[in-house]
Amino acid sequence: MLRAQLLDRQERRESAARTYARTLPVAPVAALGAEVTGADGRTYLDCLSGAGTLALGHNHPAVTGALRTALDSGAPLHTLDMITPQKDAFTTELLVRLPGDLRDRAKLHFCSPAGTDAVEAAVKLARDATGRTGIVSFTGAYHGMTLGAAALSGPSRMRGGSAGTGPADAQPVTRLPYPYGYRCPFGLGAEEGGRLSARLLENYLTDPSSGVGTPAAVILEVVQGEGGVVEGPDSWLREIRRVTAENNVLLIIDEVQTGIGRTGDYWACERAGVTPDILVTSKAVGGGLPLALIAYDPALDTWRPGDHTGTFRGNTLAMVAGEITLRTVAEEQLAERAAKLGGTIRAGLRELAREHRHIGEVRGRGLMIGAELVDPEGEADELGSLPAAPEFASRLRAACLARGLMLELGGRRDSVLRLLPPLVLSDEQADSVLNRLSDALADVERAA
Repeated sequence: MLRAQLLDRQERRESAARTYARTLPVAPVAALGAEVTGADGRTYLDCLSGAGTLALGHNHPAVTGALRTALDSGAPLHTLDMITPQKDAFTTELLVRLPGDLRDRAKLHFCSPAGTDAVEAAVKLARDATGRTGIVSFTGAYHGMTLGAAALSGPSRMRGGSAGTGPADAQPVTRLPYPYGYRCPFGLGAEEGGRLSARLLENYLTDPSSGVGTPAAVILEVVQGEGGVVEGPDSWLREIRRVTAENNVLLIIDEVQTGIGRTGDYWACERAGVTPDILVTSKAVGGGLPLALIAYDPALDTWRPGDHTGTFRGNTLAMVAGEITLRTVAEEQLAERAAKLGGTIRAGLRELAREHRHIGEVRGRGLMIGAELVDPEGEADELGSLPAAPEFASRLRAACLARGLMLELGGRRDSVLRLLPPLVLSDEQADSVLNRLSDALADVERAA
């Protein structure tokens, strides 16, 4: 009864832009680790974890303990961008965790508390530092929902309407093909597709008749999350870094979803040995509370006071939760744990793919996992890839929820089943995820 009342009032009071509330009609009342208890009394395994925000899961005792201490101390909860001991402790912890040349020397800029504003800040900084306006982004990208960030993203619905004719399309953005192995735009696979994508970028920058002016920056995700858990090859990322460096173009890496251990490395870019000029981070960096910032090469710090500001540029509690999370992920080797457990889950999904032909490909890194759902009776393309199965994917998501498994969809036509469990997911819980998914697959296929 309470669940129905809460959901009914939400539907009447909140906007039609609701997303998770529609596809996951759960009214959470308690949560711990990877488990969520709803107002209906049911317990769910959470393989969404705040779209990757909850690296340590729900209500981690170290985080909640530190938050209680901060609240009891009388520390100010809001100080604009002034320094506090809590903020100083957070920045100290973050700086020692940054990748490559950014470690210990980066400049940090706190943004309004969402990743999309950090993307806006990164682009503004790149334009200010270089004096150029153009940005290169990739097909399938997701960088946020504000106008500038949406202009860099892939889906047309994000760029001003279903026809993509809104004001965001006026932004000077050039798109390149992302090396998507299963649906390679070149029809060649991820490695060769990545080589050609990087080669095309180099041609744009070196051919005076390419029609593309030298941009301020290239922005990319090492693993596209909302784009369908599509992993860019290390060789591609290294080539993009080489091309941008040789042509004096800044490289912005969006680690909003991939950062803080999610992919099996502390930062996804580290595996390829690549350091961006500007790193964008949010989600897990705040330990479950709203926090977003960019870290960048000090040589780029050309801003004047107030050039990118906001009322909520990091609050005390988010700094406290973030510091604990950053340190815990490192000290408890949760990135390494994610790499190992993620490999086990993907192996289990590939076993399921042998029995269930609707699973076209299993992919991902660490505990950022995707299974592309396809129509097994459809006509394969030149790579052997089958057509997407959005209706089957939607039914499967619902069947998983009925079995107490919370997960989401993404990718082209929302046909990629996405798993983003907290990094503290246990082996037993991982087995339960696979068992529930197996049962859901069998039921949906029988119904079909």
